[in-house]
Amino acid sequence: MNTEHDGSGKVKFFDTTLRDGEQAPGYSMNIEEKVRLARQLEKLGVDVIEAGFAIASPGDAASVEAIAKAVEGPVVASLSRALVKDIDAAWAAVKAAKRPRIHTFLATSDLHLARKLKMTREQALARIADAVKYARNLCGDVEFSLEDASRTDPDYMCRAVETAIKAGATTINLPDTVGYATPAEIAAMVGNVIGRVPEAGSATISLHCHNDLGLAVANTLAGLAAGARQAECCIGGIGERAGNAALEEIVMSLRTRRDCYDLDYAIDTKEIAKTAQLLSSITGVKIAPNKPIVGRNAFAHESGIHQHGVMADAKTYEIMTPESVGVKKTALVLGKHSGQHAFSQRLRDLGYSLAKDAEDRLFASFKVLADRKKTIEDRDLVALVDMATGHAAGENDWRLDNYVVSSSNKMFSTACVTLVKAGKTATESAFGTGPVFAAIRAVEKIVKRPFSLDDYQIQAVTERRDALGEVSVKISDSTGTYRGRGVSTDIIEGSILSTLDAINRMLAGSGAALGSGAASCVQRSFEDDDLLRGRTDR
Repeated sequence: MNTEHDGSGKVKFFDTTLRDGEQAPGYSMNIEEKVRLARQLEKLGVDVIEAGFAIASPGDAASVEAIAKAVEGPVVASLSRALVKDIDAAWAAVKAAKRPRIHTFLATSDLHLARKLKMTREQALARIADAVKYARNLCGDVEFSLEDASRTDPDYMCRAVETAIKAGATTINLPDTVGYATPAEIAAMVGNVIGRVPEAGSATISLHCHNDLGLAVANTLAGLAAGARQAECCIGGIGERAGNAALEEIVMSLRTRRDCYDLDYAIDTKEIAKTAQLLSSITGVKIAPNKPIVGRNAFAHESGIHQHGVMADAKTYEIMTPESVGVKKTALVLGKHSGQHAFSQRLRDLGYSLAKDAEDRLFASFKVLADRKKTIEDRDLVALVDMATGHAAGENDWRLDNYVVSSSNKMFSTACVTLVKAGKTATESAFGTGPVFAAIRAVEKIVKRPFSLDDYQIQAVTERRDALGEVSVKISDSTGTYRGRGVSTDIIEGSILSTLDAINRMLAGSGAALGSGAASCVQRSFEDDDLLRGRTDR
């Protein structure tokens, strides 16, 4: 918990990574992953976790309920339209939380009222009053959002805010839904509501700014300076279209420019880097190198002039320390001659605290990797830790024992793969148009559970020829969609490991027994998948 500030007001951080952030293409998460990220958000110190949109699907409702039961400190909110059925679904999902919130919304701009809702201004005010009253009878903490607030008539906005507060809303959110506003306009909007609505002082004024013009963080800061006291944001700024305001950029702006923003907050900034890395690990979406605060170049200096300045005094080119966001500087070089003491110290420097048995297993993986690479970098260790902690290996999980492949540009590739499960080994051979295709086809033959490969990505964790590669896959069958990750200096091994990771999740998730009968419930098998043929022929 941050205790450094005692300013004139406290900013509540409302994190919507698990709701608005997850709506962005490529960022969907399963329940296990959402709960894991929610627990890290709790460590980060966010005040509110918007866990999902309960009415959207049974899966969304289940994930909101799971998060409500998993965290204790933050408020847990579920979004709902201003409809009774939505509000009921939201309440059913969050009522188990120690601090539940119902977050309901209705558009208030004339454009949305006329074109989308086919509703008059007066009808909208009546809907707002009814929805907020209904929600407040269920839950003592109700947030109301005026969708498209930044394009709403200022006079009508004040009427809508007044209506919502009188009906029982404890938080009023003024979203820049389409990222259209400028900082000056956001400040004027907040000032207008605070200055003209007599009841405004009894509710927290919140901002939810989108980044379509790249102004989400600037707009949020302008609104906070004008009197808003809740910032709605996402880790890494993910979200619909161009995303939302980035949590880490807002909080580090408050911390670094204390002279401009005399505001307190509860965020533990040293957890920022770890939280961003966890999100990237779960979703498989990489953090841009130049991303402020959490990108790998944020505290890197290549220019000779910059290096000279930083060596003399880091403040010459760094306006914040890497340690302040959980990034550790160290000159300790890890390699195959390193002992476990140095390895353990580096893990602690990176912010990881693992049980002794887990650390021992990770050290064994580190030694295998060190035999293949001259130097192990921090990003290599982070990848290893993520792999080790991302999916708890069970006794009935399939594991790779060994594989042999034969490949040529003049012939089909062949692979022989041996897997281990519950102490027993199984071996199969297969061929394909590339070594990865052949290897994973052999895996499918062993597990006797056909699946479709929906996505396959390879990313170098570090640079140079001996780089550790991270393979991310997404597979599906009739029971659902499952992600897997594998890291290795060998892309074939990484591909097998990532596929096994996904398969083990699939088998655990479906609860179906292995056997030839499993194929009957699957629409198509791996070997028929055009994506694999096109993307793994390497």
